[in-house]
Amino acid sequence: MAEIIAAPVRIPVPGGKTIDEYVGHVASGDAAVSIAHMVAPPGWDEPAQAPEFDEFTVVLKGSIEVDTPDGLRTVTAGQAIITRAGERIRYATSEGAEYVAVCLPAFSPDLAHRED
Repeated sequence: MAEIIAAPVRIPVPGGKTIDEYVGHVASGDAAVSIAHMVAPPGWDEPAQAPEFDEFTVVLKGSIEVDTPDGLRTVTAGQAIITRAGERIRYATSEGAEYVAVCLPAFSPDLAHRED
């Protein structure tokens, strides 16, 4: 049956970034996929991770820097990046960014394997 997601669930994270999850473990109970809208302030970064999920990121405004095994990639508004499960990556933004992330399977902290 079709289901309308009337409002996302805001997931609290440090560093001033907002995550509004529309589909996923928290918002809809889905473990197969997560879809979230994110806004990261200028100067935001997060620890490196080697997640157990593929992540498809579409940048809507600004840009994000993604440190990958192939080097640093800058993804600007109108572009997307795909990172694969098991790949060590690190996200940051110097100027701030608004983006949508889709994770397969759904994001969960246990599957992210963030470094301390």
